Amino acid sequence: MAAGRAGRLLGSLWIALLLGQPDPAAAAARSGSQSLPTGSLVRTFTPFYFLVEPMDVLSVRGASVIMNCSAYCETSPKIEWKKDGTFLNLVSDDRRQLLPDGSLLINGVVHSKHNKPDEGYYQCVATVESLGTIVSRTAKLTVAGLPRFTSQPESSSVYKGNSAILNCEVNVDLAPFVRWEQDRQPVFLDDRVFKLPSGALIISNATDTDGGLYRCIIESGGTPKYSDEAELKILPDPEVPRNLMFVRQPSSLTKLTGQSAVFPCVAVGFPAPYIKWTRNEEELVTEGHGRLLLLAGGSLEVSEVTEEDAGTYTCTADNGNETIAAQAELTVQVPPEFLKRPANIYAHESVDIVFECEVTGKPTPTVKWVKNGDMVIPSDYFKIVKEHNLQVLGLVKSDEGFYQCIAENDVGNAQAGAQLIILDLDVAIPTLPPTSLTSATNDHLAPATTGPLPSAPRDVVATLVSTRFIRLTWRTPVSDPQGDNLTYSIFYTKEGINRERVENTSRPGETQVTIQNLMPETVYVFRVVAQNRHGPGDSSAPLKVATQPEVQLPGPAPNIRAFASSPTSVTVTWETPLSGNGEIQNYKLYYMEKGQDTEQDVDVGGLSYTINGLKKYTEYSFRVVAYNKHGPGVSTQDVVVRTLSDVPSAPPQNLTLEVRNSKSIMLHWQPPPAGTHSGQITGYKIRYRKVSRKSDVTESIGGTQLLQLIEGLERGTEYSFRVAALTVNGTGPATDWVSAETFESDLDETRVPEVPSSLHVRPLVTSIVVSWTPPENQNIVVRGYAIGYGIGSPHAQTIKVDYKQRYYTIENLDPSSHYVITLKAFNNVGEGIPLYESAVTRPHSVPDPSPMMPPVGVQASILSHDTIRITWADNSLPKNQKITDARYYTVRWKTNIPANTKYKTANATTLSYLVTGLKPNTLYEFSVMVTKGRRSSTWSMTAHGTTFELVPTSPPKDVTVVSKEGKPRTIIVNWQPPSEANGKITGYIIYYSTDVNAEIHDWVIEPVVGNRLTHQIQELTLDTPYYFKIQARNSKGMGPMSEAVQFRTPKAESSDKMPNDQASGSAGKGSRPVDIGPDYKPPLGGSNSPHGSPTSPLDSNMLLVIIVSVGVITVVIVVIVAVFCTRRTTSHQKKKRAACKSVNGSHKYKGNSKDVKPPDLWIHHERLELKPIDKSPDPNPIMTDTPIPRNSQDITPVDNSMDSNIHQRRNSYRGHESEDSMSTLAGRRGMRPKMMMPFDSQPPQPVISAHPIHSLDNPHHHFHSGSLASPTRSYLHHQVNPWPIGTSMSHSDRANSTESVRNTPSTDTMPASSSQTCADHQDPEGTTGSYLANAQEEDSAQNLPTAHVRPSHPLKSFAVPAVPPAGSTYDPALPSTPLLTQQVHSVKTASIGTLGRTRPPMPVVVPSAPDVQETTRMLEDSESNYEPDELTKEMAHLEGLMKDLNAITTA
Repeated sequence: MAAGRAGRLLGSLWIALLLGQPDPAAAAARSGSQSLPTGSLVRTFTPFYFLVEPMDVLSVRGASVIMNCSAYCETSPKIEWKKDGTFLNLVSDDRRQLLPDGSLLINGVVHSKHNKPDEGYYQCVATVESLGTIVSRTAKLTVAGLPRFTSQPESSSVYKGNSAILNCEVNVDLAPFVRWEQDRQPVFLDDRVFKLPSGALIISNATDTDGGLYRCIIESGGTPKYSDEAELKILPDPEVPRNLMFVRQPSSLTKLTGQSAVFPCVAVGFPAPYIKWTRNEEELVTEGHGRLLLLAGGSLEVSEVTEEDAGTYTCTADNGNETIAAQAELTVQVPPEFLKRPANIYAHESVDIVFECEVTGKPTPTVKWVKNGDMVIPSDYFKIVKEHNLQVLGLVKSDEGFYQCIAENDVGNAQAGAQLIILDLDVAIPTLPPTSLTSATNDHLAPATTGPLPSAPRDVVATLVSTRFIRLTWRTPVSDPQGDNLTYSIFYTKEGINRERVENTSRPGETQVTIQNLMPETVYVFRVVAQNRHGPGDSSAPLKVATQPEVQLPGPAPNIRAFASSPTSVTVTWETPLSGNGEIQNYKLYYMEKGQDTEQDVDVGGLSYTINGLKKYTEYSFRVVAYNKHGPGVSTQDVVVRTLSDVPSAPPQNLTLEVRNSKSIMLHWQPPPAGTHSGQITGYKIRYRKVSRKSDVTESIGGTQLLQLIEGLERGTEYSFRVAALTVNGTGPATDWVSAETFESDLDETRVPEVPSSLHVRPLVTSIVVSWTPPENQNIVVRGYAIGYGIGSPHAQTIKVDYKQRYYTIENLDPSSHYVITLKAFNNVGEGIPLYESAVTRPHSVPDPSPMMPPVGVQASILSHDTIRITWADNSLPKNQKITDARYYTVRWKTNIPANTKYKTANATTLSYLVTGLKPNTLYEFSVMVTKGRRSSTWSMTAHGTTFELVPTSPPKDVTVVSKEGKPRTIIVNWQPPSEANGKITGYIIYYSTDVNAEIHDWVIEPVVGNRLTHQIQELTLDTPYYFKIQARNSKGMGPMSEAVQFRTPKAESSDKMPNDQASGSAGKGSRPVDIGPDYKPPLGGSNSPHGSPTSPLDSNMLLVIIVSVGVITVVIVVIVAVFCTRRTTSHQKKKRAACKSVNGSHKYKGNSKDVKPPDLWIHHERLELKPIDKSPDPNPIMTDTPIPRNSQDITPVDNSMDSNIHQRRNSYRGHESEDSMSTLAGRRGMRPKMMMPFDSQPPQPVISAHPIHSLDNPHHHFHSGSLASPTRSYLHHQVNPWPIGTSMSHSDRANSTESVRNTPSTDTMPASSSQTCADHQDPEGTTGSYLANAQEEDSAQNLPTAHVRPSHPLKSFAVPAVPPAGSTYDPALPSTPLLTQQVHSVKTASIGTLGRTRPPMPVVVPSAPDVQETTRMLEDSESNYEPDELTKEMAHLEGLMKDLNAITTA
């Protein structure tokens, strides 16, 4: 009760807020009284309707269309549009836009055969917030199709004074756009010359000026489309009698009211005919009639058609000699019109209301109801009553709004609406609606008197509970024990449903009520509210009552019988049911056509009924259900009866004639269409006659045969035939007359037919279609054809077909089989000559009826060297891409190497698939198709992906070792790349040793760049067996070694060996001069190659002097470098520097003594130059080649300034082999591995730019190809402290870089000097990595000294070069030459390994990668730098190294 009260208070508060008025309950509370306010508020109905509604529009492609719409309301309504029931999103639509008045503008209508986005049904929707929504009528936008002619004008002639017609039939929607031209000039229409609505042109009373060339034109907005030209000739009238005939007859029309109808009727003959018209056999008077007009030639136009104009129109032509007539029907359709529109309604909650709506139209309109723009779906509380009215039971507050009755038939639709306002219970319903419909003001009713309200009624009980009704009684409230003036409202609802209905007591003081029309076995909740003159009081407590189950219902009606009373009616009889409590109120008779599933019913008051309008000779089933006051009883069993037969209602079909010979004609036909037999066909009646005579002969045939041979005819005579079907009731309509002529003479049948003139076969999977043409000699009788066929032989089976047949399908064959087919014509004499053909049936495949859409957005994501994930989307799935059916996807992939590789496939049931087992570094293409049942899509667009590289998995092939001709101490090693390179080969390492069983780290190492497949090693010991192994590497690391290849050097040295070859080899182990490029010019000083080329004679003493001088100078330079390093070290540099040591190599220089120059600490500044800086560094560096100057002349002078915050030194080596590249092994046996690391072989043009280097854990990084130092202990680490991005290399950096290893004059004359420093930062492009090995202390047992390198942090050991910038190109004409750069602040150092000197490889031992925990500690350790005592130790070590060098030279 309190809840109901609170609900009512909330409702009145909502209304008060809506209307901006004070809340009456709140006002009452403020006054301290429970009484009602002095005035109650009633909201008036708000005018809300359409001023303009959209109308049907015919448009052409490309035109602009406006669908008009305008709605009225005091608050400006929001206008939206629906197309085909779906709201249009006009915000993002660039072609469709909303005009200020609410109309819809469509720019450039789009229309094609497969894309018709604009054609359809449009509806305007107007909404006013907090008031409601109304919808307009729907309007159809039709877009005229492409212009096309269904018939074109044809040349004709007409007698002068007669009428001519020129046809021009176009598609219906374009007929209004047709116009005519005569001799390419427009035809002007008048009373004599006019155009029919179909486009045809009628010329009556033709004159000479009407002759000429005519054509019709379609002008629908685009390029005009012209018909063929036709010539109309005007002939002089011979004025001899000519039969009357129609050149154009009227055709039946269907028109809407208000449209015009034109019945063409043009007749010709002599004398000229007179035309008159009748409608429904009443003559029409056209003269002086406002809407009937007789056009030129006799055609009739009816303008502004009304329903009374419907009927049969007859055109009669009469010229005095004869009369002819033609008929046509005019059907008039009427769009829906309202006879009664819905009215606005005030109501209280819980009551029942009915909106009334009456419509008319032809065809009869259907009615649907809409509330606030949404369709009302019939339910327990919303019901359609009396065909069109809407009943709402048990109103609730949410039922308020605008209700519209929408009537619709085939030719239009209309809407009418009304508003429902639900008032509070304490507001009386006005007796008359508010007079003003123009403003939403508040009408104040007469104020109710204030006073106490009644309390809740007491003791509400259900005194009578039935299946469909309940009687409630109660006692008067405590507040009014007498209760004589109280009325009561009983609110009730089904349990669980919040929609209450209300029933009021019929007179004051009554304390009981009966609630009717309940459902059996249903729980209802009741409450009672008392009401006095002050208003309603409190509600009683809810009472739950369950109705009784239904038991007292009628049984089945006995003795039901049905019999056909006519071909279209059946009478059904029955008796009163025996069981059932209560009087039978009525019966419902259900009937249904046999084979259908929709049952119809009719209410019957008596015990028999005749149903009319049934189909003839059709079976129907009938059953009856009796009703008493409790509802429907038990149904009877079905009885089946067939309606009576009648004469057929249609003629037989497809009557054909076949002339057999000079005296007989064969007739063939088909029965009348199904549904028109009206009974059992008992036979056919054939009537025939000579065409020249009117009398005919009748011949009846029994049974159901569909052919008849008519014999005894005359030779060479034309006969007409017609056929009618018979039932027991009589003869049905006959076919039209069909004519044929008998032969003059009979065909020859004294010999067999000739061979058929052609035979064609078309093989299918399990059948072959055979077609042929008859023998060329048509004078021999052919009775039929014999077809023989079989696998390999045509005699397995034979089929005979009729002589008229020209094709036959041989069925039930085996797929993929070779059949031989023969064809022979035969007659009564025998079979003719056969014609042979063979065919192979197709392989068995299931045709796909309609292919599915292929997957889209196929993407290949590379996961590893052998795995790629394929993902895709499926447009035939819903937006969430959830697969709910049994479809699956097929992924196929292949690589183009080799070219004939076949596709591999796999199936998936999700939208991705993991393809595994692929080859590394291989480009694959992928595509996907989807299959669902027997339907499959085509293959999708292809996606491509290249697997990541993998270390080579096979060694280099075909390793051969040969001695160089004329140089027995020099050998040439040749090989082929690995068969499984798994990536681009970036280098090779040649291992050689005299002991095949030695540990691999004791073999001598020779690095070779990846683009070379040959290498020379010189100064080997004569008559010694050597063993060679080769290992390939790519960006991922080292591959396996080849098998050892043995080679024994010759026993004796050849006589042409130069005396300085030995010395050269002993001093320069392991160095490789670089290819001599095309830019090579001999040096001015006459310096020569160290490979044995002819030079000026030098004695060995001079060479010794040179070697010693070079060694001393190198030591001095190293000391200077060390002093500068310690003095210029700052605290910032201490953190940045890594420990490093320098090594001196002993070089021997070949050339005249005058060529020897002191060490050039400035590295020829005049030849240094800075290349432009790349402005767009790659954010994800992976790999690159080393940028180099093209030649030594490219290097221009630079100053020696250096950015103080750059503290990176670089030591890098890269060799580039030539055909004569050599290395020596003298004195190196027993040493630890010596290694020199070449970079990749294809550098881009020199570019200097800073690149970020990612950390070790970055998964996108690839290790540099030349980073491996040892086959057993090899780890590559990225640089830790890169330069800031964008910082270019300073001038001093470049000055401290070695100039080039290119064979140029500048490098040829350089002295031999070697110095190594430590690189602490990345070079700007990241393209020249530093290789620094951490060498352990050498074993004391080793005879020869090796360079000691201070251990430094492994992360500082190697720098990974970055990806070359976009646009860098490789010029194959320029041999790759690395920049060997060093940077020690602004101290100038001599170049390393420049051409003209050989350099021993530095012994290298690469440490294992540290643990993650060790890395931080090592980083901290590396921040220390050299102190003076450490330098003292280094100097002592260098002095010892110098002694070793002297020992070598004196040896």
